[in-house]
Amino acid sequence: MNKNYFYTLALALLMMPCTLLAQEPVTNESDDEIDENDEITVTDQKGNEEVIEFPEAMTYDLDSLMNLYMSKTYLSMASDCQMTDVNPVYTKEEYIERLHRMPTVMEMVYNEVVQKFIERYSGRLRHSISYMLGASNFYMPIFEEALDAYNLPLELKYLPVIESALNPKAVSRAGASGLWQFMITTGKQYGLNVNSLVDERRDPVKASYAAAHYLSDLYKVFGDWNLVIAAYNCGPETINRAIRRSKGEKDYWQIYPYLPKETRGYVPAFIAANYIMTYYCEHNICPMTTRLPAQTDTVMVNRDVHLQQIANVCNIDIDLLRALNPSYRRDRVPGDASPCAIRLPQSAISNFIDNERFIYDYHANELLNKRTEVEINDDVPTFTRHRGSYSRRSGRRGRGRGARAGRSVTVRSGQTLSEIARRNHTTVAKLKRLNGIKGSNIRAGKKLRVK
Repeated sequence: MNKNYFYTLALALLMMPCTLLAQEPVTNESDDEIDENDEITVTDQKGNEEVIEFPEAMTYDLDSLMNLYMSKTYLSMASDCQMTDVNPVYTKEEYIERLHRMPTVMEMVYNEVVQKFIERYSGRLRHSISYMLGASNFYMPIFEEALDAYNLPLELKYLPVIESALNPKAVSRAGASGLWQFMITTGKQYGLNVNSLVDERRDPVKASYAAAHYLSDLYKVFGDWNLVIAAYNCGPETINRAIRRSKGEKDYWQIYPYLPKETRGYVPAFIAANYIMTYYCEHNICPMTTRLPAQTDTVMVNRDVHLQQIANVCNIDIDLLRALNPSYRRDRVPGDASPCAIRLPQSAISNFIDNERFIYDYHANELLNKRTEVEINDDVPTFTRHRGSYSRRSGRRGRGRGARAGRSVTVRSGQTLSEIARRNHTTVAKLKRLNGIKGSNIRAGKKLRVK
């Protein structure tokens, strides 16, 4: 399989709108049951209430997702789908049976917390799920290929649903970035280049392989997929602390009380994401229609170039270039540092090659305005030395009572201006200026001011 799925987006199997249920549905989500904020409250068998935080991506609004270039350009509501804002009611047994039927390696269990997350996805977040079902045509083949390369369960492809809501530009409050929400340290540990100009955490292909590598390493540590994805959320050390506090228990649901609030909701959210991305039709949710975009290819550059240079010379929409090259965070491709790949519409490859030299020169002084060499201003103001202080010759008086004259030296036979300047920690230009010298010849015995 080719790694270029995201960029070419040449997917033959687009998700078809589902047929709506004929029954008259009623909502199973009320304002009392689901909080408008970022938390839910559940009651355990003993009547104790527990507050669980939603993963951050479950709080993203749909408008921000639909303003992404790929969404605006290639996604739209299905014309033959009348999606309603109500959600059918199902029994606990129906949920359990559906979760059990899913062809997964990882266990998909049912409990009240999982139910709450399913209700959030199928209720208030149903339009976001519609977006993610459409956007999954862009990303799921990449995720599946990376996971398969590390022999991991393919159901892990839904982790980015709860990590980033399938927004490649997502940045968390803690600074995690990209579809898989890597922190800088972990991203670099798994080979993702992050600096002022490049952030490969936002590259769907590279980040997916890094995430698969990380998940594989976590499984070698914990040997349990629930603990693996919990560790992906809060870090392996937090999971190890929870295991120690629970006297060695290594079952996620047993160490559950010792986990951070968001991590307590993380595995239930993952199960709910798998459920809703599989059974969306049963909840009257229609995927957005995905249009087939143009194919793309890459060119390698070994010089700095700005995306605006390419856009203007090759007549390409700058927003398209940014969408195809999300890792270049300031539109600047640092080819001088190391060879860089730039993804372009396939139709623009020849145009780029034919005009490459002109592209580099196009408005380079404006767009690539980093100076490589500068001259230092050596026109140093003259100071008058006073006892206890220095004062510029600007009418201000120092605190001392008398001024000391500048220092002079006598030119010895054979000395040059360069030698005198070096011995007195100054420059030839300053010596010439102080002494009114226009040429390079100096006479032995002449006195020169050096300060």
